[in-house]
Amino acid sequence: MTKKQRALEIKKRFLKHYQNPKTELKYRNIYELLVSVILSAQCTDKRVNLVTPALFAKYPSPSMLAKANVEEVKEIIKSVSYFNNKAQNLVKMANQIIENFEGKVPTTQEELKSLAGVGQKTANVVLIEYFEANYMAVDTHVFRTSHRLGLSKAKTAIQTEEDLTKLFKTDLSILHQAFVLFGRYTCKAQKPECENCFVKDFCTSKSNFKPA
Repeated sequence: MTKKQRALEIKKRFLKHYQNPKTELKYRNIYELLVSVILSAQCTDKRVNLVTPALFAKYPSPSMLAKANVEEVKEIIKSVSYFNNKAQNLVKMANQIIENFEGKVPTTQEELKSLAGVGQKTANVVLIEYFEANYMAVDTHVFRTSHRLGLSKAKTAIQTEEDLTKLFKTDLSILHQAFVLFGRYTCKAQKPECENCFVKDFCTSKSNFKPA
């Protein structure tokens, strides 16, 4: 079986196994989604969901967050990893939205990447989740599982994203969410549940692959 044939079979199984996968972050609009995704870097969705209700109650819009005292934002999100940097980025990001985008969260990859705290992965996740855009975003779960399945040997997340995009081409938004859930609950970093895996026949290694 060629690599392309392997990829097509893996894709087929993922689409069958995960019918309508969605992020586990809780949000009500694109502003809340963007903030939640920024907070989720190097942090669990469960932890983010614990702090965002209070954050959104106090700062329900970019205009409100833009006027926020950074120290007060830090206090609300202090249980989240790297809360100091994230608090500063959130306030700066909100000000950029006010100044550069008339108070509305931008909806293209390049515009999103111009915001503080937003890299390509964060931008893609927002577009995937909110618009079901045909993008692949590579977090630690996607990186680990795609390497275990032999879909990429790239050293970085961006290069892995490129490999997966070329292999799968379509249904990328569904596949991204599916790979995240697969890595979170089945193909875990430690003690993967191989007996419950629907693609175990394609597994090439149980190593805990991490981006360089």
